[in-house]
Amino acid sequence: MSLNETLTEQKDALVSALKAEDGDQLDSLLPEMRAADIAEILEHIAEEEEDRQKVFALLDQLPIERRAHIIGYLPDDLQEALAQEMGDDTLLSVLEEMSADERADLFNLLGEDRRETLLRRMARQEREDLKRLASYEEGTAGAIMTSDYVAIPSGMTVSQAMMRVRQTAPDAETVYQLYIIEPDGKLAGTLSLRQLMVARPGAQVDDLMIKDVISVPVDEEQEEVARLIARYDTLAVPVIDAEERLVGIVTHDDAMDVAEEEATEDMHKGVSVGKLEGGLRSASLFDLYRKRIVWLVLLVFANIFSGAGIAYFEETIEAYIALVFFLPLLVDSGGNAGSQAATLMVRGMATGDVRSRDWAKLLGREVFVALGLGLTMALAVSVVGVFRAGTEIALVVAMSMVLIVIVGSLIGMILPFILNRLGWDPATASAPLVTSIADASGVLIYFALATAVLGLPGV
Repeated sequence: MSLNETLTEQKDALVSALKAEDGDQLDSLLPEMRAADIAEILEHIAEEEEDRQKVFALLDQLPIERRAHIIGYLPDDLQEALAQEMGDDTLLSVLEEMSADERADLFNLLGEDRRETLLRRMARQEREDLKRLASYEEGTAGAIMTSDYVAIPSGMTVSQAMMRVRQTAPDAETVYQLYIIEPDGKLAGTLSLRQLMVARPGAQVDDLMIKDVISVPVDEEQEEVARLIARYDTLAVPVIDAEERLVGIVTHDDAMDVAEEEATEDMHKGVSVGKLEGGLRSASLFDLYRKRIVWLVLLVFANIFSGAGIAYFEETIEAYIALVFFLPLLVDSGGNAGSQAATLMVRGMATGDVRSRDWAKLLGREVFVALGLGLTMALAVSVVGVFRAGTEIALVVAMSMVLIVIVGSLIGMILPFILNRLGWDPATASAPLVTSIADASGVLIYFALATAVLGLPGV
């Protein structure tokens, strides 16, 4: 049985047990299920307002540690609703059991009064750590880092460091990478747990550590952190402040979440849709309308240029009505070629494969690629042109196809670079935007070429 089939069965069983309020069935199901799977199922169930209270009641029955783990996987709106249902004692216990980064995220969802109440009841060290993590700007390394890591003071021997690992490992998010800290808190180096385990007990960790550490500043953009972790294939990246003191680490699982979030956001921008907070399934009708309407209205006015081009060459169209048959085919080909080029450029820039300085080299390559594409497509469409409207029209259509595909491809390739130079997100060079510009260009190219080749008088 596949994982998806297993999850479907578990979901159906859990939904059935919840609706029937079958405690025995719930007791047998929950211990076998992973926290992430339970959270996904509960999120689905909680979409219906009448079932949300059943979800809350189910979580109330679980041990605090298990409950905290599940809540960490839930979306922000459901976490906020759960927090409002909990008393201060319960919420404080849940926060204490959560990982440092998830604790800060949930804390930021609370109202100001509730936050102050909870902070007053925390131990001083926990309070300061939470306030610090919750203070970092959204979208930065500081906002996604955790303070649950294993730090080893410099000057320790291997045996002393092993004792330190045993003491701090239960609360650490990862123990595979250890961080050597100088007395002033600065990051001196890093050491893997494997290196520590095979080293001589009396050896100094300072002699074993790697001093050339890959680290990021606390205000680094989160997508750049995720890109760094993927590039160097590391389990975690240390985060340092302006004084080069270690303040946290970003683990690979948080980096994966960031990469997924950024890819989704780029895909939304690629079809001219704004960022959807909380995801598509939980978005309201008004949010879906609001995120889509702005660009659609702007693109309506952009398409006016296509209509204006057609009107300008009205006499050409009247003289050779057969030209209209090929118009959608040609302009769509230019838009499709442009969308392909834009998608390749935007994704290349997002992954770091393409830099702004590469535009000249890529421009030359794109011209040759687009020329090959245009000639191939022109050859295919010219056959249709001969049978549909004769040799002269077929020649116009073939020549137009080559030029339109080249122009459309260059628009799609250049636009992301222009937007990046202006300080805008290159993903804004979306398929609808590129298509609209390529359509208007295609209309002008097609009818201007037809007017010239067919010997018609200029308008």
